[in-house]
Amino acid sequence: MRVFGYARVSTGQQSLDLQIKALTAAGVEPHRLFTDKESGGNMHRDGLQALRHKVEERDVILITKLDRLGRDTADMIQLIKEFDGMGVAVRFLDDGISTEGTMGKMVVTILSAVAQAERQRILERTNEGRLEAKAKGVQFGRKRSINRKKVLTLKEQGLGATDIARQMNIGRSTVYVILKEI
Repeated sequence: MRVFGYARVSTGQQSLDLQIKALTAAGVEPHRLFTDKESGGNMHRDGLQALRHKVEERDVILITKLDRLGRDTADMIQLIKEFDGMGVAVRFLDDGISTEGTMGKMVVTILSAVAQAERQRILERTNEGRLEAKAKGVQFGRKRSINRKKVLTLKEQGLGATDIARQMNIGRSTVYVILKEI
């Protein structure tokens, strides 16, 4: 079993010193300590990515607090599940939470259920907002970039779909879709 550590602060102006001191006091060797000075909302942090590639089955990752792993609950739980699937335990020193053993499996299960409920609630709120916006006349999707009147004019001039497509630099199927709409 190897012990790794992970420390993170949100900006380059903040210090990692307290976290590093706590992790080394807990037994993390300096060459097994991974750090980031970046927002927890970004799950593609260099230190975190390096840690993900370095750990192996039966390793343990020490982190001072739950929020140092990330800001988004669903992303954090996905990471914990990923580590759990690899056989890697995660311990949060200040929070007294560990993913090891039977209780650890229960913690991961509960956190997964919370994440699933959170994702479902986000989806519901998003759909509610979308429906409300549509009711207010908001149009979704990309703005049309093809001059439909020009397509119709060229068709009326006797050009076929292939010639219209070449002249307007669009796909022939797009010409057919536009002509069908009109």
